[in-house]
Amino acid sequence: MNTHSWPRAVFERLHIRHANPWGVGTSAYERRKYRQTLALLAGRHFMNALELGCSIGVMTARLARQCDRLLAVDVSRIALRRARLRCTGREGVSFYRGHLPGGFPALPARGCDLIVISELLYFLSPADITRLAGQCLRVRRSGAPIMLVNWTGPTDTPCTGDEAARHFVACCLRAGLRVVHARRHVGYRLDMLADGGDGADTAVTD
Repeated sequence: MNTHSWPRAVFERLHIRHANPWGVGTSAYERRKYRQTLALLAGRHFMNALELGCSIGVMTARLARQCDRLLAVDVSRIALRRARLRCTGREGVSFYRGHLPGGFPALPARGCDLIVISELLYFLSPADITRLAGQCLRVRRSGAPIMLVNWTGPTDTPCTGDEAARHFVACCLRAGLRVVHARRHVGYRLDMLADGGDGADTAVTD
């Protein structure tokens, strides 16, 4: 297993070779994942949301319906070009190219009331996951949820999905957040972190 975060060039090559790498716009797995993710946010509206790892914008287009403003970030120029086309007409959606964590967007502290990190963390080394968690905690507004989606199947990435989730969650716990939702589904896990409160819904076991 490669212990270093994957470089930008890997993702550009993937999007050059495939218009829809990972089947994000077509597979039943992706449709189920999007449905479960959005179900956790049902009935809620957000002023300033941040999506890290937007790829070609399938989740972005759906998430935008619940956001006044949504900044979607990806490392691949080609992916972002396709995401912009997909989100044409979606007011309040903007895109940013950045290789995380070093290319994290320059956002004001405590400005985001939702952060979604989908299928990204396991491409990073543990050290970079820790750095990214710190950046997210800095821009997160009090009360805002952080949602993590991670593939749990075999992978040659620096971390498995479970390892990546554990690293990120541990950083949030040290900062005083709590896991308010944790569920394992077929092929992936969903974790939601937020401020303390009643109604925690946890069932992921590592």
